[in-house]
Amino acid sequence: MVNEALAVTATDIGRQFHGNILDLVLDSGPMVQFVLLLLFFFSVLSWAIIIVKYRVVRRTKKENALFLQVYMRSTKLSAVFPESRKFRSSTLAEVFRAGYTELGKVTRAMKESSQSAESTEEGILSMDLRGIDNVERALNRACDAEISKIEQALVFLATTGSASPFIGLFGTVWGIMNAFRGIGVRGSATLAVVAPGISEALVATAAGLAAAIPAVIFYNYFLNRIKDISLETESFASEFLNIIERFYVRSSS
Repeated sequence: MVNEALAVTATDIGRQFHGNILDLVLDSGPMVQFVLLLLFFFSVLSWAIIIVKYRVVRRTKKENALFLQVYMRSTKLSAVFPESRKFRSSTLAEVFRAGYTELGKVTRAMKESSQSAESTEEGILSMDLRGIDNVERALNRACDAEISKIEQALVFLATTGSASPFIGLFGTVWGIMNAFRGIGVRGSATLAVVAPGISEALVATAAGLAAAIPAVIFYNYFLNRIKDISLETESFASEFLNIIERFYVRSSS
């Protein structure tokens, strides 16, 4: 009798508990497999976003530095404008183009106003001030648009980092429930009965952490890098606006 019991136990262990992660996934229940598939999707998409976003941030920093060199060497804004078209990934170049384009519109409006016979000095000054406001709004819109463009898809990393552990925990709880139900059906609480269900359940927790940890790490990394780019872009916009005010706005005196 003892030998028969040992043979049955050995058979159950060999059939239900292989010790291989892939076998644990394949032998798990439908709900746990669905959780693992969902976490796999989260992980693959997160890594795709991480790789793409890393390239975008690195290229943006590089082109910002190159455009800033061109901008500092030039003595005319009109000479910088065609050069800025070469830096498609530069936030500084995009902001410069937006401000320079708006400046051209303001300058044309000021010339038309100054040529009008009914124009007064007060009216021209008022137009100058409104023109500066328009340029400032154009610069602010460009800054916001460029930063929003870089921040795209970061929300998914934050969602993965916060939700994946709980999704994995749900799969773990479900697997443990099945394990205890198996104990009740068999009327036995031996290791051979409990181990397969518990192992399958813990795989879901591990998968949730594997998806969440890289997402959280790179989300914080990108957040800091984008913050630096944002400060750099806003500083450039402020400096550009000061230059416009200094050289393109008429004095009231």
